[in-house]
Amino acid sequence: MTYKARKKLALFVLVVGLPIYIIIAASVMSYMLNQEVRFPLIVELVVYIGLGIGWAFPLKWVFQGIGQPDPDAPRQP
Repeated sequence: MTYKARKKLALFVLVVGLPIYIIIAASVMSYMLNQEVRFPLIVELVVYIGLGIGWAFPLKWVFQGIGQPDPDAPRQP
């Protein structure tokens, strides 16, 4: 995938995908907390940590090197 395509995909993920993921994660946690039988605190902690960093690992390749100059751009002498 080219640098420009990855940059556009990273922007799309941050502007569109991340808010959708936040809504889904908040819904999951709301569902968990509104049950008659509450989950143990350690389970809630693991779910919070999993939801907090779970989106980043699959998308790590998209964001890697985005802040660097375009490696495919022609070099100026």
